[in-house]
Amino acid sequence: MNKRRVVITGLGLVTPVGIGVENSWKGLLQGKSGVGKITHFDASAFPTQIAGEVEGFNPEDYIEPKEIKKMDRFIHFGVAASTMAMEDSGLKVDERNAEMVGVYVGSGMGGLPAIEHYHKILLEKGPRRITPFFIPMLIVNLAAGQISIRFGAKGPNSAPATACATGSHAIGDAFKVIQRGDADAMIAGGTEAVITPMGIGGFNAMKALSTRNDEPAKASRPFDKDRDGFIMGEGAGILVMEELGNALRRNARIYAELIGYGLTGDAYHITSPAPGGEGAARCMAMAIRDAGISPSDIDYINAHGTSTKYGDELETSAIKTVLKEDAYKVAISSTKSMTGHLLGAAGGVEAVVSCLSIHHGMMPPTINLDNPDPECDLDYVPHTARQADIRCAMSNSFGFGGTNACLLFKKFVP
Repeated sequence: MNKRRVVITGLGLVTPVGIGVENSWKGLLQGKSGVGKITHFDASAFPTQIAGEVEGFNPEDYIEPKEIKKMDRFIHFGVAASTMAMEDSGLKVDERNAEMVGVYVGSGMGGLPAIEHYHKILLEKGPRRITPFFIPMLIVNLAAGQISIRFGAKGPNSAPATACATGSHAIGDAFKVIQRGDADAMIAGGTEAVITPMGIGGFNAMKALSTRNDEPAKASRPFDKDRDGFIMGEGAGILVMEELGNALRRNARIYAELIGYGLTGDAYHITSPAPGGEGAARCMAMAIRDAGISPSDIDYINAHGTSTKYGDELETSAIKTVLKEDAYKVAISSTKSMTGHLLGAAGGVEAVVSCLSIHHGMMPPTINLDNPDPECDLDYVPHTARQADIRCAMSNSFGFGGTNACLLFKKFVP
């Protein structure tokens, strides 16, 4: 059976580097860090006092005022990025196509700010003061639910929650929905907003976060031997994906074609990757098989690259396992060096970046790579963006619980 081709026609971004695709992309190419002192709460008592916050975001720019209070911040970001992506694509949903347009938008942790806020209200003022919107504010699938309601998209609707692989799983699963003919278009990606006392405190308790509080812009340093943990970020990354014929009939702009998807489990540990990155390697190999390409066809990898010791080393090892001698020819960068780690939104943001890299022929840099880890000896596009003709780009996402996702995009050829 011939698989239906799937292309990307709309992009939406809300990141610590900028609001909107143009601002975020420009900032990434400039090597701009979105990391700074935490302002969402008083973090002075916490080991980590820095994060990648989205500055200047006004939900009123995207959502009706009476609806805003029904949503937590992660839903605000998801609706905003989806609105951007739909406007960018020019796709209209009406009674003729509504049942063939779906939404797969996930979140790693959902409405943690709402949980913390209303738990405090419960303790201080009692259960009668809990808003009736509390549950719809916090559950993970309400980002997808609110997006589908906003656009009238009645097709497949789901919300993966696979930790840091969420956004990539949402996009990959939506890809397969279109391929098999269950939808003609999908709004897909991830959204997250958990820069809260419990969010930061919990990751601090695991000793997962950087404590380089005096140098926020230099704290996220993937593949660098002086890295000391990841930086929490927030935001959303959303794609509009369409069956090729659908996009061509609309004369839509096509950023890239999605050609491969891999997903595996480590079956090893609740937080640590499997030895040698074997689960990640199987995931990348699966995506390459699904795409029907050769490892040598890959020109650029947007790495998971979190800035944790074992994560960066094992991803490097996995890339070498899969690409073999071509591993030293491929360009790799971690945009988390600038955005921080957006958890469930990371895969969505990095998929958008991968499409932009193909479309513009530009690879964003890995900033702060001053002293490369000897175990990380590949080409990580240090410090400065690089111009290149990118035929094929890979985007990697790996999450707690040993869950892995890999997406392969290529330059669209009619």
